[in-house]
Amino acid sequence: MRYMGSKGRYAKYILPIILKDRRQEQWYVEPFVGAFNIIDKVDGLRLANDINPYIIALYKAVQAGWEPPDTLTKEEYQDIRFNKDKYPKHLVGFVGFGCSFGGKWFGGYAQDKEQRNYCAASKRSVLKQAANLKDVVIENKNYWEITIPPNSIVYCDPPYENTTKYKTKNPFDHARFWDWVRVTAKEGHTVFVSEYNAPVDFECVWSKTVNNTLTQIGSQERVEKLFKFVGGG
Repeated sequence: MRYMGSKGRYAKYILPIILKDRRQEQWYVEPFVGAFNIIDKVDGLRLANDINPYIIALYKAVQAGWEPPDTLTKEEYQDIRFNKDKYPKHLVGFVGFGCSFGGKWFGGYAQDKEQRNYCAASKRSVLKQAANLKDVVIENKNYWEITIPPNSIVYCDPPYENTTKYKTKNPFDHARFWDWVRVTAKEGHTVFVSEYNAPVDFECVWSKTVNNTLTQIGSQERVEKLFKFVGGG
């Protein structure tokens, strides 16, 4: 499903690197799973977490067999947007991301001149994902609160610095995040992070130049990177 900042289009590049040395029965963990656009392409033992209760409610409902609606009017979109408590969280999650412009949380009703049915397209996408999400453990916590199984592979796609901010009461603490990654790696986990830049004790293991629309100054060319903690910082 479309989701602002999703790394789904880079999965074919980064997953072979992330999973290269994965052992049988080794857990794969995503503390910032978003719209499940990477983890749905991974098999085996998996743990998905995200702080957003609506996106987690959506994928738990889909995992349990719920099917999103086929259509959604602009009036219905607006009513759900401004009256979230009237509706099930999983429906709010689907509409807030899947039926919004660019996959941005209630960033405006998705529509174009061709009058494409974005709701139906998002439904098809979510149900396609559901086929490989049946056994995923799904949690709704802060990233530092999850219990990571021993010696896991951990892939992090946190909010990027100097980009369009996600709506949240508490701004993302980047310094705290990098410290958490260091501690997590030293506990025996293999940790990868998607970002534009990282501290000096992280090694860039993949990069690709892309045109990005999430920067604070608008669309511009940036270099998407995947980092791995190597220590020494």
